[in-house]
Amino acid sequence: MTLMLNASTLESLLDMPSTVEAVDKIFGDLSRQTAAQPTPTTMHVDSADSRFIVMSAVAADPAIAAVKLLADVPSNADRTLPTQRSMIVLADHLTGAPLAMLDGRVPTKMRTAAATAVATRHLARRDSKVLGLVGAGNLAVAHVEALSCVMDVQRVVVWSRTEARIEQFKKAVARFDVDVVSVPELEEVFTQSDVVCTLTPSVEPIIKGEWFREGMHINAVGARPRPTEREIDSQGMARAKVFVDHLGTAQSKSGEYLMALAEGAIGENSIAGELGAVVAGALPGRGHENDITLFNSVGIGALDLAIGSIALERAVKRGLGVELDLSL
Repeated sequence: MTLMLNASTLESLLDMPSTVEAVDKIFGDLSRQTAAQPTPTTMHVDSADSRFIVMSAVAADPAIAAVKLLADVPSNADRTLPTQRSMIVLADHLTGAPLAMLDGRVPTKMRTAAATAVATRHLARRDSKVLGLVGAGNLAVAHVEALSCVMDVQRVVVWSRTEARIEQFKKAVARFDVDVVSVPELEEVFTQSDVVCTLTPSVEPIIKGEWFREGMHINAVGARPRPTEREIDSQGMARAKVFVDHLGTAQSKSGEYLMALAEGAIGENSIAGELGAVVAGALPGRGHENDITLFNSVGIGALDLAIGSIALERAVKRGLGVELDLSL
């Protein structure tokens, strides 16, 4: 039987602390080679702006294989539809039996924020207390929740193009009991913060490397997985010690990396390494308190596997979801 899990059911099954720990583990497993993560495949035709990205992974523990089909459709904004939609399929690693199909919206938001939290845990200064957010949407709310699992967040400095979005954000994060300060200029986020998360679907770079201060950590999260789109300029990539979620993915889909490379700001060997190697202890992360570290988060299927396995296990225990026999 295959278990179907919709978005509302997944909301009731998943929590951020467990997701952060599962994502931390799967990153380490990738380095330990007890999990495998191929480079995602992108498909598109010129008749539409949509791109379909196939993200997959397999792990020994849990013994699951996962595949996510992500539809990235920027023109959906004009249709008042989500610009990204996805579904995740889980299969038994040992028998190949289909185990579950999940709506991808909730897991993607949570595991993306959890990956940022894991990177911050292993790369940021331990005395970091001020969290900066570039963007104030739903992903920003998830990042406050996730970063609160790994650092003592005492203040959040947030920038957004619209005041209404800032007010919505403040109401959404009131439960975390942190001081929230909105700033009118984007540069002020970097002036005031120890850790900054960039969360906008920007096409052109809106963040300048000259704003980076010694000792800070940056999580580059928002840009779509397209080689011509980025949030951070080439100087930022050149100034920082850059870690990626998966080297093959960054080399094929990260606009931050590929455009800085094309402009000659960095070389092909400028990436310090994969986050998983830092998690597993095979690679040093921050070498000095004054290092500027940057996590280039593009998104990988192993994270969907990690959060999907949590949802499946809990759904089975609680008797949630709809079972279907796909073999009939």
